[in-house]
Amino acid sequence: MVTAELAAVLPAVVFVLAIAINAVAIGIDQIRCVDAARMAARSASRGDPPARVSDIGQRAAPGGAAVTVRSLGGDVEVIVSAAPPGPFGWLTGGHRLSASVVAPVEATP
Repeated sequence: MVTAELAAVLPAVVFVLAIAINAVAIGIDQIRCVDAARMAARSASRGDPPARVSDIGQRAAPGGAAVTVRSLGGDVEVIVSAAPPGPFGWLTGGHRLSASVVAPVEATP
């Protein structure tokens, strides 16, 4: 009976599909963290005020992300971190998604 076998396997198929969709969402949010850190670091390297740099990072990052800006002598470092999305966030092993970008401070004319 194909119907009974399908009914027995369907929950497992749905579970695997849900995990796959969540894994894609985790990948997308990681890319958003990288993009947010890059955009904020570029802004900080131009000498924008810290509030503006943080705002740029927050707008590009996944919801609930933390944006940290540090000065490293002639460089600036921006770190963006966020909790993994969805009910299967444990796929990351309990780690937060994060990205760090270091950019040289541009000379002002």
